[in-house]
Order: sequence, then structure tokens, then C-alpha cells
Amino acid sequence: MKLLLRLAAHSAWNRRFTLGLMLLAIALSTTMLLGIERVRHEVRAGFSQSVSGTDLVVGARTSPIQLMLYAIFRIGGATNNMGWDSALTLARNPAVAWTIPISLGDSHRGFPVLATNGDYFRHFRYGSGLPLKLAQGQPFSGVFDAVLGAEVAEKLHYQLGDVIILSHGMGSVGGRSLTQHADKPFKVVGILAHTGTPVDRTVHIGLDGMQAIHLDWEGGAPMPGLHIPAEFVKKFDLTPTSITAVLVGLKSRARVFALQRDIADGDGFREPLMAVLPGVALDQLWDVVGIGENALLVVSGMVMVVGLAGLVAAILASLGERRRELAI
Repeated sequence: MKLLLRLAAHSAWNRRFTLGLMLLAIALSTTMLLGIERVRHEVRAGFSQSVSGTDLVVGARTSPIQLMLYAIFRIGGATNNMGWDSALTLARNPAVAWTIPISLGDSHRGFPVLATNGDYFRHFRYGSGLPLKLAQGQPFSGVFDAVLGAEVAEKLHYQLGDVIILSHGMGSVGGRSLTQHADKPFKVVGILAHTGTPVDRTVHIGLDGMQAIHLDWEGGAPMPGLHIPAEFVKKFDLTPTSITAVLVGLKSRARVFALQRDIADGDGFREPLMAVLPGVALDQLWDVVGIGENALLVVSGMVMVVGLAGLVAAILASLGERRRELAI
């Protein structure tokens, strides 16, 4: 037996390069398989923890997945906005406990800008019902105040009191937007603590701030011959005319399907709207993402099988050669 083990060890050493490649392929495929599985769990957890405690997400009619993507994950853009009067009608509904209006569309150095009001800091929840917390500073109160997500502050090295310039839209060239609201800068008054959600990569401003920077804009471009300085914006009505979506919390979750049906039927609203249950929409979104995930799992599994097959073939070939050597 010792002689056979010694012969096998010598044989393996003589073929160390081939066996090493086989073992490396198996190790890499196993690492890939485990890594994909870990990423899958982390991504799913990140998706499900991005928002909690919100019973409905209401916006202009589109697909539920698209509404969730831009309202919660800040991905893509709204095909249409909903009127501010619809948001007020929704907030006055007897079944509604609170609402969080949000307006999207602008950016800052590649990070999305979200305009909202103080209810965002009071009612927004993530993870297992965790509230937003400020690591530094305070929520916005002035027209040109901004609260940064943790990732924005870290990557751009911002501190309280820094001045930032917002950009119109999400497009950019060389990291800079083609059109900036340079005449109306914002001051950083707060930095949020880490949440592990899209909140971390978002710049938050007030709805009045979003309205102020677009007072002298029309159709996505500055109006020729008209310029309203920042110090004069308070002389105008800064109530928004439209917003992107509304996050809704109900007094009783038993009313969620009834309110969703009323919104879909247009009961009390002047425009077509849709209401999405976040959990249902996230499951649909995960089904779409799961196709690519399953493909990666299959590929990594095939790599592992090929590596194992090659190793087995090398071992069998080596054993055959050893039999002939022993026979001689």
C-alpha cells in the first residue's frame, strides 16, 4: 500500500501542472457559485429593505415595476407626473394616515436629487421599520437647504456648510451635467446616517427648492431673457404644480385593496393614477432580475462540472498509465 501511495504521489507530482489547472478551475467555479449565491441573497435583502411601512406607492399610470424603480430605487425616470391637487386629495382621504410626496428629475454629479417635505424624515422607514437618522446637522428648512445621503457625502467629500450646484436632468458629459442651476446654489445642512438603501446615494431638498430652481425654466430649458435671482424666489408661489409620486401610509392595512381600487377607478381624482403595493411590485421586479441570476448560477455550475470531469479524466488516465507501469 505504501508503495502504491508513493507511486501515486510521484505520478501526481509529474503531472502537477495539469492537476493544478484542474484544481484551480474547480476552486474558481466553486467560488463563483458561492459568490453568486451570496450576492443573490444580499441583493434580495437590499431590495426588500429599501422601503418598509409604506402601504402604497401612487403615481401616474405606468407599469408597477417602473413606478417602483424610479420612486424607490431612483432608477430611470417617470413617463408622466401626477398633479399636486391629486396628492392633496389623496392626503385628505379618511383611510390615509400620512403621505410623503416626492419629486425627481434633477441630479448632482451623477447622484439623483429627491424633493420632498418634512414628512419624509418623520414617516419614511426602511429595513425592519427603521427611521431615518441624521449623522450630522438637521433636516432642510430653507428653500435652498440640502440633506445628503451618506454615500453622497463620502464619495464627494462634502461637509456641513458646503455649497452644491444641482444639475437639470440625469444626463451628463464627463461627470458634469450639460445644464446646471448654477444661479441657485444649495447649502448642505444635514448628512444622513448609513441605511444601505438608495437613500444613501440621494440628495434631498424641499419641494419649494425644486420649484424655485425651475421658476425661470420652461420645457426643460431656461426661458430666454428671463432670470430670477435666488434672493427673489420667495416672492413667488413655490407650491409645486406636479410631483413624481406619493408614498402612502394607511390607518388600517385592511383598507389597502379598497383604496388601491378607488385610485385605479379614478374616484375623486381628475387624472388617471395607479397605486402599487411595494411588496407585490418588488416580487415582480425580483422575478425579472431572477432570470439573469439563474443564468449565472447555471454557468458557474457548468464550469464546476467541467472542472470535475477534467479532474476525473486526468485521474483515470493516470491510473491507466500506472497499471501499465506496474505490469511492466
